[in-house]
Amino acid sequence: MDEPMRPSRYTASELADLLQHQQSFRPYAVYGERAYWESLPAELRSEWIAKGEARLHFAWPALLAMRYMDFAANGNRSRYEAVYFERRQALTALVVAECMEGRGRFIEQIVNGLWCICEESSWTVPAHMSLSRSSAGHGLPDVHDPVIDLFSAETGALLAWTAYLLADPLDRISRMVLLRVRHELSRRLHAPFLERDDFWWMGFTERKVNNWNPWIVSNILSCFLLMVEARDVRAQAAAKALNCLERFTAVYSEDGGCDEGPMYWGHAGASFFDALELLYLASSGRISFYEEPLVREIGRYITRVHIDGPYYVNFADGDAKFTVYGDVIYRYGLRIGDEAMRSHGAEAYRQHWKEDKMHAGLLRILPGLAVHGELMAYDRPPVLERDVWLSGIEVFAAREQTGSAKGLYVAAKGGHNGESHNHNDIGHYIVYADGQPMIIDPGVETYTSKTFSPQRYDIWTMQSAYHNLPTVNGCQQAPGEERRAADVRYAATDELAELALDIAPAYPAEAGIAEWRRSVGLRRGAEPSVDVVDRFRLAAPTADIRLSLMTLPEPQMDDAAGGRIVLTNAAGTALGVEFDANALTAEAEPLAIEDPRLRGVWGDRLHRVVFRPKRAVQEAEWRLRIRKQ
Repeated sequence: MDEPMRPSRYTASELADLLQHQQSFRPYAVYGERAYWESLPAELRSEWIAKGEARLHFAWPALLAMRYMDFAANGNRSRYEAVYFERRQALTALVVAECMEGRGRFIEQIVNGLWCICEESSWTVPAHMSLSRSSAGHGLPDVHDPVIDLFSAETGALLAWTAYLLADPLDRISRMVLLRVRHELSRRLHAPFLERDDFWWMGFTERKVNNWNPWIVSNILSCFLLMVEARDVRAQAAAKALNCLERFTAVYSEDGGCDEGPMYWGHAGASFFDALELLYLASSGRISFYEEPLVREIGRYITRVHIDGPYYVNFADGDAKFTVYGDVIYRYGLRIGDEAMRSHGAEAYRQHWKEDKMHAGLLRILPGLAVHGELMAYDRPPVLERDVWLSGIEVFAAREQTGSAKGLYVAAKGGHNGESHNHNDIGHYIVYADGQPMIIDPGVETYTSKTFSPQRYDIWTMQSAYHNLPTVNGCQQAPGEERRAADVRYAATDELAELALDIAPAYPAEAGIAEWRRSVGLRRGAEPSVDVVDRFRLAAPTADIRLSLMTLPEPQMDDAAGGRIVLTNAAGTALGVEFDANALTAEAEPLAIEDPRLRGVWGDRLHRVVFRPKRAVQEAEWRLRIRKQ
């Protein structure tokens, strides 16, 4: 396969010729183009004007030095970030409301917001100050060493888009407002981006890149394309952005699978699209990568891990239930001609368009507004794929029939334990029934300093014992890219879809596992079932084996049936989990959920079933058969 993002495709001189002049770059209507803003649906305009009215008397709370130091002192990042993000969301609401209404009612507060943000010592959040060359570990930022992280880049884009939209009314207040914005963008973002290659997210160091790369690049491109007039500087920035994006695509396999999971696709694949779309628009379509196979597959990933409604296959860090950027999915699908993406994006947008969008930023809000009417009228049902195999990240999924969430759905994974946002989860699987979670992946708690530290795997949600996996001789899976699935095989027919793999290499030598062959399959037909079969051979006999099964419904032991556990959800859907009661015992334990992020997905309780052998074994075959009741 050709490299899809090779920098040599466009030289800097070619980019200079292809990119529009800054004064000519008009991707979306500015404030003064009242015919566009007043043509938007009344309900859409009313929603945004109301959001702005809620911020008309916003007090722009202070960002305190001691709150910045919380992260270094005790790992807390939320107290500072709550105020930091509230400022930016307030400005976003005010800007869109003013564009919608056009009466000048919000302009003074917009000036206040721009000035407050320009006055901040740093746009980099405390949790990301490890990127600093001079102040890492000291708790406060060094104003002489600007750091480009996710949110400094987002902040820059917010200011750049605000300046683009509202240049005329802001200049009428004071020409110093936009002069200050340009000054801050230049020193905090433009200069460091062009002068430095040592930020790991750029892809020029030994560290593997992830969602940070396109997330930052797309926002940095906004800052250059909207605010820089010099033709050669714009071209230089675009060339470096493409060079960075090539490093991003280099970590992907041909199937476009995102090892960070679907929640992070919103700022991996979707931000990749944001960046490509900016270059496409800024060149009147002459800079385009949409014909590239990998660009298309990176987009299609999000539809392939969609279970139903708000539920997605949540391997790695991420929630099982979340709201996607429906308009972004739709627009990506439109560019590559993919009906599954268009229908999935349109349905998600229609269900959630009234929700708070301020966190999306103007980079996404503006194009979303432009296609609002199109999305509301696009009524084709989502294309739910029956069989999915992403060979690069070794993720498998299957449902009973194409286009329907009814019945059983199963997903499982191989891969390795050095993935971005990794959990130690090789061989792990989930099972849904009628589109609802039954046997689950818990997901991830609220991030703290511990989440991305050497103590990451002290957190229970990262451990294999809290995934649907064995623990042998007290040993769980270990982290690292060398801890990977072996002899991975996938096959799918109308009757059976199955993933088989050896998970033994994921465990340390102390576990004493010679071989642990696991297969996870969906049998279709008159009596559909999910079968999980473990065939294993150990170095010596042991009774110290635990098979974990994480469930959302409370498990009930079916005494009448012997080896069966029944899971019944709130809607009355029931699954039976059958096991060999002659070989195994089963015991259920509740897991109280206190973390607010997990509670938002699952409520206040999860459950873990632990299967144990009745006697010491050295080799055996154990089967769980999961069927609707």
